[in-house]
Amino acid sequence: MKTSIRFIRVAVVMAMAAGASASWAGGMDSLEQFVKTARTGKAGFTQVVTSPAKEGQTARSKTQSGTFEFQRPGKFRFHYTKPFEQTIVADGQTLWLYDVDLKQVTARPQEQILGSTPAAIVAAAPNVKSLEKDFTLSEEPDKDGQQWVKATPKTRDGQLQSVLVGFRQGPKGSELGTLEILDSFGQRSVLTFTAFEMNAEVPASAFQFKPPQGVDVLRN
Repeated sequence: MKTSIRFIRVAVVMAMAAGASASWAGGMDSLEQFVKTARTGKAGFTQVVTSPAKEGQTARSKTQSGTFEFQRPGKFRFHYTKPFEQTIVADGQTLWLYDVDLKQVTARPQEQILGSTPAAIVAAAPNVKSLEKDFTLSEEPDKDGQQWVKATPKTRDGQLQSVLVGFRQGPKGSELGTLEILDSFGQRSVLTFTAFEMNAEVPASAFQFKPPQGVDVLRN
C-alpha cells in the first residue's frame, strides 16, 4: 500500500506541469501561459527516483519509463512500461492505480488526492495568481538549457516539499522538459519528458478505467 500511495503522489505532482507556453520567455511567464492555454497533451517520460543514502551506504536509485497524457480539467493517465507495468488514471472523479504484477487496483476519490497539491494547476487554476494562494512560486536560474520555476507548498503538513519545473524551447515555443520532485522524506524524483505534444488530440477513452476481471480492488 505504501508503494501505491507513493506512485499516486508522484503522478499527481507530475500532472501540474502537463503543458507549455506559446512563446519562449521567463519561467514564470511560461507557467502563466501554461495554465491559460494547456488543454491537452501527451509525452514519453523517464523517471529516476533516488532515495537518501543510509549511513555507510550510497544513495539508491531506480529508473522507470512510460507515457503520459492529460486533459484539463483534472484528467490524466500515466502508463509505466518499464521495468514493471503500472497504470494510473484520473477520470475526473476517481484516481485509479493498477499494478499488473500484483493484480491489484487501488481507487481513491480525486478530491482527496488533488486538494491543494500542484495538480490543482491541471484541475482548476486559471492563472498564476490563483496558484499563489497555495504555493510560493519563484523563478529559478536557467540550467541545462531550460528555464525553471520552483513551487513550494505553503501548507507544510503534506509529503511534498518542493517541485522544480523546467521548460525548454520546442517547435511551438516553450514546452515541458523536466520535473524535479522532492518529498519530505528526502526522496527525489527527476522526470525527463520527450516528444511532448502540446494540445494534442487525446481520445476520451484514455481517461476511462475499468478494473480487469480477477484483480483485487482496494477503495480508500
